Amino acid sequence: MLKSKTFVKKTRSGGIMKIVREHYLRDDIWCGSEVCTECKQEETVLQKDACIESNLCSFPHYLLPDTNIVLSQIDILEDPLIKNVIILQTVLQEVRHRSAPIYKRLKDILHDKEKHFYTFTNEHHRETYIEREQGESANDRNDRAIRISTKWYSDHLNNTPTDKRLKVVLLTNDRGNKEKAEESGLLTYRCKKQDTSVTSVPQDETAVLTSNEITSSKVLFPEHLPLSRIQSGIKSGTFQQGTFRASRDNYLEATVFVHGEGDDSTEVLIQGLQNLNRAVHQDLVAVEILPLNQWVAPSSVVLQDEGPKEDDVTEEEEAELKSGPSGAASRKPTGRVVGIIKRNWRPFCGMLFLSQIKEATRHLFTPADRRIPRIRIETRQAATLAGQRIMVAIDGWPKHSRYPNGHFVRSLGSAGDKETETEVLLLEHDVPHQDFSQAVLSFLPKMPWNITEEDMAVREDLRNLTVCSVDPPGCTDIDDALHCRDLPNGNQEVGVHIADVSHFIRPGNAMDLEAANRGTTVYLTGRRIDMVPELLSSNLCSLRSSVERLAFSCIWEINDKAEIVKTRFTKSVINSKVRFHIDSETHDPIDLQTKELKETNSMVEEFMLLANISVAQKIYDEFSECALLRKHPAPPPSNYDILNKAAKSKDMVIHTDSAKALADSLDAAQVDGFPYFNTLLRILATRCMMQAVYFCSGMDSDFHHYGLASPIYTHFTSPIRRYSDIIVHRLLAVAIGADSTYPDLMDKHKQSALCNNLNYRHKMAQYAQRASVAYHTQLFFKSRGILNEEGFILFVRKNAIIVLIPKFGLEGTVFFENKDKPSPKLIFNEEVPSLTVEGHSFNMFDKVKVTISLDASNVQHQKIRMSLVEPVISGVSVAPSEPEPEVKRAKLDR
Repeated sequence: MLKSKTFVKKTRSGGIMKIVREHYLRDDIWCGSEVCTECKQEETVLQKDACIESNLCSFPHYLLPDTNIVLSQIDILEDPLIKNVIILQTVLQEVRHRSAPIYKRLKDILHDKEKHFYTFTNEHHRETYIEREQGESANDRNDRAIRISTKWYSDHLNNTPTDKRLKVVLLTNDRGNKEKAEESGLLTYRCKKQDTSVTSVPQDETAVLTSNEITSSKVLFPEHLPLSRIQSGIKSGTFQQGTFRASRDNYLEATVFVHGEGDDSTEVLIQGLQNLNRAVHQDLVAVEILPLNQWVAPSSVVLQDEGPKEDDVTEEEEAELKSGPSGAASRKPTGRVVGIIKRNWRPFCGMLFLSQIKEATRHLFTPADRRIPRIRIETRQAATLAGQRIMVAIDGWPKHSRYPNGHFVRSLGSAGDKETETEVLLLEHDVPHQDFSQAVLSFLPKMPWNITEEDMAVREDLRNLTVCSVDPPGCTDIDDALHCRDLPNGNQEVGVHIADVSHFIRPGNAMDLEAANRGTTVYLTGRRIDMVPELLSSNLCSLRSSVERLAFSCIWEINDKAEIVKTRFTKSVINSKVRFHIDSETHDPIDLQTKELKETNSMVEEFMLLANISVAQKIYDEFSECALLRKHPAPPPSNYDILNKAAKSKDMVIHTDSAKALADSLDAAQVDGFPYFNTLLRILATRCMMQAVYFCSGMDSDFHHYGLASPIYTHFTSPIRRYSDIIVHRLLAVAIGADSTYPDLMDKHKQSALCNNLNYRHKMAQYAQRASVAYHTQLFFKSRGILNEEGFILFVRKNAIIVLIPKFGLEGTVFFENKDKPSPKLIFNEEVPSLTVEGHSFNMFDKVKVTISLDASNVQHQKIRMSLVEPVISGVSVAPSEPEPEVKRAKLDR
């Protein structure tokens, strides 16, 4: 049977197009049931003995859910007890259009033969297809199609002589749909998630099929509030909206960064699985602030999820949290997650840990990022995936499950392989690292490239100046150079010359869009992920020795008191005079060293900072609403608590009223016989700082850069590796009449959105770099075996000390506990802070001796193990440590 629809459509050119769509209907589509004798089907899906343990349905039955049931109750449909379900083609198509993740989960259920879910193509069956009536909405038409198909199934199965008791149950929460179904004589139930099980049929007219009737799982988490309740609660001030940030050190603790206006933001502490309530790192959540008497202090316990657990919250886990400091001064605003506003789920990298049950298909996936919970997935290729780094996506997190459910995405390669591990850290930190597309490469200049007479006509010729760059060996992306010369009037001229990248990357083309998305070059150990193609980064834009290059110059006239007499900016042509040397091919690390700053580095830094400040003032003077600037907020006084306690332990006072007061205090902080004390104190001071960020001048009023004690600042000096600098170059070029403007450059809202992406990319690049150092640190210790080294206690925790090894710039945690042996007696003093272990007191900056080795027992999370050698404490055993493989020195924001 053939149905056809004819309609007309207006084309872009104004013409009329007649469209005819043919729709074929058949009468040989099977019902899929074992009890059926009418359908000539070779294979059946729906079972003859179809019973689900439910108080409402003691007779054999098939379930037929409508679209909204599938969308809202997919967790119930995934339950192993739910079998023999009819999914109509109408429902499947609606789900596909409305939710891709739920559609994927539904398809997975349909492919699971043990679930006995059957897809009935009602839209092509002659007796179940219906036309949309005049004035009928698409939703009402689909509801009617579902009722028609349900009735057809009921009549069809009743025609079989084998079993008259078999029923078809329509599941719908739509009152109108339910009433119309019952008028047609259909058996209809609602399906709601409820916390209490129903032991008998409800007294009202509506039967309720509850989740506890079809699954014995205990409810572990509170129900998430609907979005309407959340929005009204935020509006009334009952709830707060913020970003959920899970802790790396304690999986039962997190903070929610509540966004305020400007810099007026607060952090809310969340403790305990039920209060965390299935939020995942970086989700946008709604939190309820608890009463003041329920506020707590952050836990001092380092606590990690050690392995697969039953779907329950143990008393031991919750007790761990209560062992934190209890002083009123240490308490912070504390709350609980009441709902999820927006999930920020992405595919996560990690490893699959196989179930101990033979032939099991459900296994736990452990993400590489400790802030992400384990994910339960179902796969029949677990044996193949064992030992592989894989990617898994989260589908949902039922309230009766300790872990979220997810599905396998793809394999990345063998765990431990250098290429695989590098791919993992790039993916985990969202670093764009694909090869540049042909569309991007098409905007590169044709080679051989030379500076033209047209270029020289609009630029200042500075090729006669002795211009030099100061860069480490192996550096190929040289974007800055300096010159200094005496002037006839006795003053000096100093110039900073920056690669003119904006000459090659024009606004809005494919190369510009790609650079804007990448935001920054990412430097890993032995590998560089360029922001722009190599032809620019290492060749045409690199200020190489004895080669003519285009530059953007900032030139000052300075008197004998180092006062700036005059500042000017110009597009230029230079010819650098410092040769540089390229390192040989990078292999596994043969030595591990901390970075050493030379006096020449400091000289370069000072002039680069001056250039950035000068350019910032110029572009703000010209474009007060759309200048791209960089600020560094002053830390709140509470950030300095740990620094003040450390100084007090040595009878010193650190003044933190201003950046200059802090710098002067640090300069004066010296202890006789303890030369490394000042370095330790500076490391702590760096940890107290806030993150510097880019912003648009028209969207903020606080421009101050705390770390540099400058009222205004930007980034101008590294356009090869930072997209922010390219925008600043364009603004400066327009300001001096060297280039034309374009709409996006003058749009403060678009500039602000760009700044948000740049801040995110810079932060993730830093994390990726640290992860790369951590991985290569592990490779180093893997080849070196066990080493004994001296270190200093940097932090004291309730059950551990964090030790810094100056020789390697390596941090690690020494735990004073072991699950296989009785724990030693521990006394933690938060005020000092100090930790007494079996009578021996450990204080910040104490010297200790530790054994360092690589613990490779867990392929997923290989660790640097630190164990205490000196002082010797009887009965103390230690657990593996988590390294922080880098001394975080305070450095200038160049």
